[in-house]
Amino acid sequence: MASIVVLRPGVDWTATGGLFDWTLEFLIARLSSKSAAVHLQEIVDNNLGSFWLEDLSPEAQREVVNHLRTDLVTAGERHLPETDQKPGVGAHLRELVAATYRLP
Repeated sequence: MASIVVLRPGVDWTATGGLFDWTLEFLIARLSSKSAAVHLQEIVDNNLGSFWLEDLSPEAQREVVNHLRTDLVTAGERHLPETDQKPGVGAHLRELVAATYRLP
């Protein structure tokens, strides 16, 4: 099942449910905003399959974007399982990072 991260209308990223959950869990572990972390955890726990950045406070939005830009790909390289698909998964994570640069 495909899941989606909507950074803003027209700027989104789709991924398998497993990679989507991993990406949200990556963020949950790093967010300083408890309410933002709880919101993302509810998405994962309830298999909602979509995360809209605009649902977070402006401060939490900036923090999410910063973590995606600075740490996501490195964390994926370090922590995702070593499989034949890992290079493609890394490229897919880089697509999410690139999408963050399309934000105003």
